[in-house]
Amino acid sequence: MTSSLDQRKIVIAGGSGFLGVSLAHHLAGLGGSVVILSRNAPRDVGPWRHRSWDGRTLDAWRDELNGAAGVVNLAGRSVACIKTPDHQDEILRSRVESTRVLGEAMRSIDSPPPVWVQMSTAHIYGDPPKSICTEESAFGVGLAPFVGRAWEEAFHASMLPTQRGVVLRTSFVLGRNRGAGGGALDTLGFLARVGLGGRVGSGTQGMSWIHEADMNCLFERALVNSTMQGNYIASSPHPVSQVEFMRELRRAVRMPVGLPAFSWMVRIGARLFFRTDPDLALFGRYVISKRLSEDGFEFQWPQLRDALQDVMRKR
Repeated sequence: MTSSLDQRKIVIAGGSGFLGVSLAHHLAGLGGSVVILSRNAPRDVGPWRHRSWDGRTLDAWRDELNGAAGVVNLAGRSVACIKTPDHQDEILRSRVESTRVLGEAMRSIDSPPPVWVQMSTAHIYGDPPKSICTEESAFGVGLAPFVGRAWEEAFHASMLPTQRGVVLRTSFVLGRNRGAGGGALDTLGFLARVGLGGRVGSGTQGMSWIHEADMNCLFERALVNSTMQGNYIASSPHPVSQVEFMRELRRAVRMPVGLPAFSWMVRIGARLFFRTDPDLALFGRYVISKRLSEDGFEFQWPQLRDALQDVMRKR
């Protein structure tokens, strides 16, 4: 059973980035009263209130949670960086500590939100070269799976016994990125437009993705559907290889040529020119949600070609 969001307060923690701003617009469009908790206010001006929050300290911001219909936690440092020891530490702490302090805040108020929707990562399954992962698959090894597990463990430890909790293990979200600066699709779109959007490394690495409209519908469903609980993969039912993803992206930006990049080129170029981790481009995963399929969730944008053409047209 679903219920209306009309005039119901939803708090988005860590909501100043692309995904949080997109979700805030979506929920406000459904009549929700949206509050964004973040260190800095979103660049975009929109139908929400902003409350300063450092993601670590229990303070007056907790009053926003009192009486709210739900909370969505997106807080976490971007992984699009060179993985120095300091950056690795911040990636972990920004997720775990923000989740823990939200739990502390909910234990300190009279009327905590009855539902908590928690962002997680599909990278928790690692980078298997060919296997298709579902919610039942084993977790992977490495930094990202370790962070994903710690993030989810912090969530389960912080939830109130009375709360309904939903974890969304999210893949690459394709969207407009309005009011939130650049993002991975901005970089890939630039490379495609200048003729450099070809095969990267082997080109067989998985690209699991989801359109922002479907991501927002999943958040909405998690907030209002009382039967939705536990862990879900948030990804299109049709993951593709890196070669196919870039082919469709070139089609969307009308560039017929896409020069390939060998692994050694990516390892130099990603660090030198884009200041990011080359492994983000050289490895990947194929994930599909078994649970969403069983629940009958219908994606508005299940096919990559249509999704990319819609997103790139709006940029």
